[in-house]
Formats: sequence, C-alpha cells, structure tokens
Amino acid sequence: MELGRLLAERLGVRPAQVQATIELLDAGNTVPFIARYRKEVTGGLDDEQLRRLEEGLTSLRALEERREAILQEVGRQGRLTPELEAEFRSASTLTALEDLYLPYRPRRRTRAQMAREKGLEPLAERIMAQKTGGPSPETEAAHFLTPEVPGVEEALAGARDIVAERISEDPRVRGPLREKATRWGILATKKAPRGEDPKAVFQTYYEFTISVERIRPHQVLALNRGEAEGVLKTGLEVPERDWRESIQNVHPADRRSPWAGQFVQAAEEAASRLLLPAVERDVRRQLTEKAEEHAIGVFAENLRSLLGGPPLPGHVVLGLDPGFRTGCKLAVVDATGRVLQAGTIHPHPPQNQRREALAILRRLVGEHRVSLVAIGNGTASRETEALVAELVREVGDLHYVMVDEAGASVYSASALAREELPGMDVTLRGAVSIARRLQDPLAELVKVEPRSIGVGMYQHDLNQNRLVQALERVVEDVVNRVGVDLNTASPALLTHVAGLGPKLARSVVAWRDQNGPFARRKDLLKVPGLGPKSFQQAAGFLRIREGREPLDATAIHPESYEVARAVLQRAGISTMSEPSRRAAALEALLRSTPLPRLAHELGTGEPTLSDILEQLVRPGRDPRQDLPTPLLRRDVLALEDLQPGMRLHGTVRNVVDFGAFVDIGVKQDGLLHSTRIPRGVAVRPGDVVEITVLRVEAERGRISLGWAGGA
Repeated sequence: MELGRLLAERLGVRPAQVQATIELLDAGNTVPFIARYRKEVTGGLDDEQLRRLEEGLTSLRALEERREAILQEVGRQGRLTPELEAEFRSASTLTALEDLYLPYRPRRRTRAQMAREKGLEPLAERIMAQKTGGPSPETEAAHFLTPEVPGVEEALAGARDIVAERISEDPRVRGPLREKATRWGILATKKAPRGEDPKAVFQTYYEFTISVERIRPHQVLALNRGEAEGVLKTGLEVPERDWRESIQNVHPADRRSPWAGQFVQAAEEAASRLLLPAVERDVRRQLTEKAEEHAIGVFAENLRSLLGGPPLPGHVVLGLDPGFRTGCKLAVVDATGRVLQAGTIHPHPPQNQRREALAILRRLVGEHRVSLVAIGNGTASRETEALVAELVREVGDLHYVMVDEAGASVYSASALAREELPGMDVTLRGAVSIARRLQDPLAELVKVEPRSIGVGMYQHDLNQNRLVQALERVVEDVVNRVGVDLNTASPALLTHVAGLGPKLARSVVAWRDQNGPFARRKDLLKVPGLGPKSFQQAAGFLRIREGREPLDATAIHPESYEVARAVLQRAGISTMSEPSRRAAALEALLRSTPLPRLAHELGTGEPTLSDILEQLVRPGRDPRQDLPTPLLRRDVLALEDLQPGMRLHGTVRNVVDFGAFVDIGVKQDGLLHSTRIPRGVAVRPGDVVEITVLRVEAERGRISLGWAGGA
C-alpha cells in the first residue's frame, strides 16, 4: 500500500488505480493486455502510464531490497540502533540511503582505517570535540607515540585523517553539498594535452564551461565520450563558500579551542581529498543517468515512430542495396513478400556497367510488374537513386522510395535470415529486407535487434541493459497496438505478442506448419505449452482473417464475444452486414440506449463496450493506415541543385535533442534545427514535412533547413 501511495503521487493518479494495476502486474498480466482489456480495473490508464508505473514499481522494490540488505549488514556489525534504523527506514531515495550507509560500508584500507589501527581514534575524538581548555594538541598527541607513530606530527596527521573521513561521510554534509553543487556548480572542460581529435568532433568543448543546472543531455553524453576517448578533461568547480558552509553548518570550528587549527586542517583535507571528489562523482553520475534516460527516451520514441510507419501493401517491390565495388544487390518480392528474383548489377565504379544495369532493371520491372523501387540509404545510395530516376523516366508508372537500411546487414547474417531465406547468398538478403521494409516496416524491423536500427544518439555509450529493455517495450507496445495476423506472422513478429515470447512463437509456427492455418483463435490452446494464461494475454492481439469466427478478425477479446454478439443482436445486424449498415445500426442503438445504460444492461464496463463498438464498425483496422504514406519520388536532386529559399518535401530520418535530420533527396540529410521547428509541433521519424533550404555548405556537406509546414 505504501508503494502504491508513492507511485500515485509520482504519476499524478489515484492510489486505487495504482494498487489495482500492481495486483494485475503481480498476477502475471502484461502491460499491453492491461492497457487494452482491463481499463475498468485501472481506471483507464494508458500504456505509457502503465509503463511508467511498472518501471517505478521495479525501482521502488529495488530500493526496498537494498534497504533490507543494508539493515542486515549493519545489524551483523552490531551497530544498528533503533534511531539509526529509523533513519534508514525514512530514506526515500537510493542516494540518501547510500549516504547513510557510507560510514558502515565494508571498504578497503583507507588512510583513516590505518590510523585507527595505530590507535589514533581517541586523538581524533579530541579534535572533533574541540574542548576549550586542557593541554595543547601536541601535548595530547605525545601520549599516542608508538613505534608505528614515531612523532607528534604523524599522530596528529593520522587523527586528522580519521576526522576528515568522518566529515566527508556525514550525510548531513554530503547531501546539502551535493544539492549546492547541482544548483551552482560549474562544469569546465578543456582539451586534453595529448588528446587526438583529427576530425575535430569535440572542438565545441575544447574551452567550455556551463552550469550543472543548464547543461543539456546531449552535451553530457558528448563530454563523457570525449573523456572516454582521451580528447577532453572535465572537472566540476564548486564555490569555496558552498563547501565551507556545508561543513560548518554541521561541524563548526570553535576558534576558542586550541584544537580549532587541527579541526580546520582536517575539514579542508576532507573537502579537497574526499568530499569534493566524491560529490563530483555523484553529480556526474546523476547527470549521466538523466542524460541516458533522456537519450533512451528519444531513441524509444523514434523507434516507435519508425515501427509504426504506414505499410504499402499490394505492391510488387524491387529492393536495391547499393554498393560500389561489390555492386548493387537487388531482389524482387511479390505483394506477400515472397522473393521472385535476386541478383547483382554493377552500374557504378569500378565496373561502370550502367547500360547493362538499366537493361536488367527494365526487364525485371516489366516481367514482374514492379510498381515501387526501395533504395537503401547507405553507400552509393544517391548514385543508385540517379540510376533509378532514369529508369522511372523511361518506364512511366513507377516510383521509388529511399528506405533506411540500418540493421539490414545485421538481419542478413542472422540465423533468422538463414531460416527464412535458405540457400540465398548473405549479401542478397539485405536487398530482400529493404524491399519488405517498404511493404510492412513493422513486420520486417522486428527481425532486427532494436539497437541496430540506429534512430538515436550516443546509443553505444548508454547503459545497454536499460536501452534494450526500453526498446523491447516499445516493440511490444507497437506490435500489440497494430495486431498480428496469426496465419502469416513470422516467429520474430509473434515473439512480441503479449503472453507469447520466443519459445511459444516458435511453437505456434510449428503447429501452423504441421496442421495448416488456424481456423479459430481458441485453436491456439492446442499448441503445446500454450496454456490459458498465455491465451488470455495473447488472443486479443492476434487476427484470423476469413476464419470460422468473424470476431477473430477484430481486436475484441474472446472473453467479450458474448457481449459483442448481444450488441449485434440488439442492433439487428450481424458480423456479415455491410460496414455502412453496421455503423448506422449501432449509431441508432446508442441513440435509443445511451452507452452507460447499455453497458450496465450487458454487464460490462463502458470502456470495454466503447472498444467493442469501434471494432464492430471498423473490424481489425490497422491504425497505421490512418498515417500519411511515405514520400514517393520520381526524380533526383543533387547538392548543387539546392538554392537558399527552395521549398521541398522531405522525410524525417532521425530526431535528436537539437533538431531533426531530413532526407530531401540529396546525398546528405539536412538539419532542421530545433529552434526552427514551431512550438508545439512534434516531428518523428517517417514524417513527411515541407521545408525551406536556408544554407548549403557544399564543401562540408551541410544543409540547413527551415520549417515550411507538415505534410
């Protein structure tokens, strides 16, 4: 209940919603299933809210596990008092908890630890106490001389080491200083004396200062990478008044005491040697975690847009994987993605067989009635685009589309590709993937590890476990939002259906191969290893076209079929009625019986009934069909053709913190800087936008773009 209350405060929802969701998650329900089919239970929390709740729950439970482990460790040391336990129990963040635990953490031998072993702890206590009367520190220190501590100064230095460690580990000092460093600290970066940066990638940061509070996530990641490559050196500057004040507020120096000088020395030693370096590490770590979280969020959102891109079904597609020395790989696939022909042409240097290549392409287009050409956007893509543009001018009713080929080579060499395209040369599989990506981006891209799709920034510098988890959640959400055809989906696609996973996905396909197409959703229960729970989670996201049960083609869950049939009966229609008649009949039903009353009479919830009605009107409609189609091209531009002021349409390829990279049909993508995107407008990969050319730097391959509108 306490976790539920904390999560409710963080998410801005009611505790009852959170508690109900926690119970559903703990019972083994997936987020897509809960978001779609348990709206009444959660109070309508959407998949994004549910993901945040799930992540928050995992984080809080990890905090509780860490708290219990710390309490056990301190208890084993015999140092756990009721007061200390209360402090540990009240720590609300992992940082606060670790600050409290720091003095009790087992560690390697520090200078303070060695001083304790020499018997100098009582002397350190005298420095901490700062009594105003009594003998001088030197006189007191003389009592602690041993063969290991031969002189007074050695005794005082060892005692100061103990005091310095105590001050630096005091959470009442470290916490406030960390907060001050976060608010008023300055990050200063310089080029490392021996740093090599031949392409001047980090030139912006050679002499760079910025406040911790103002630094942007992409700047944090750039500094981290520059340091990792030995190009940059970065330090945190904390004003002296801040660290002195943080220490003095908790451990003030008493100038009346003869021990004050020793205490001040210890405090300064604590700051320079222990406290400030530790705070710098903490602040840098916090900045990195926030920057990574932001970058992962950007990557995930870009991936969501790319996976959710509109399909172009019904086309025979010629896929081209461009190249120079090894030639351009090609593959023709029919409307179902089946490979009709594959091969290689050599239109570019060094072979320069342009005429022969055009003849081959012309023959393939005519022989297989190709209507679209998909061109990978890698090496030699623009030269290949010029070749295809010439072909389009000759053939007539033909268009081409530039396709992001990121990850195609990864797929080509995978076990899945060998299974799907047995006997085909690995170099030709990339062309097949490029063609299929145009027909159905989701079905093809799920075959590639999400990290390899490349729609983010600094992806290799991020926490890979967190990145993989975030991207896999995106894939799962998109796949289940769109729905999957049970009788045509690949194991790669079925893997991401809620409740299945890789093993059950393979079992489903194996059963399908052995027994033929599924006639009904409930036949899934015949698949070995697929039990009632998996069926419950998966069934609503799987479609069966032209099966024995018409409702199997919709997103209506089998548990709601009786409600759906009751609605159809009340409306006087059937699943076989024309869509326009169904829509009119259901609208009339709602006029005579409002939704709340109808839901009550049918014994279901209003959100569920609303979803049922939508599916009865538009059964199994792919939400991607409502999106604008990719930009179909017939001609090519060169960088030299661009002039400031030109208005063009382009496709957004990647979105980063500082703007969006837009493919406008020339070799280099242009940058639409974030300051030139209208406030409130969100651009995503795959969006077709209208832009204005602002500046062309041909020698540097840079194109600056302005906003002209969305398409």
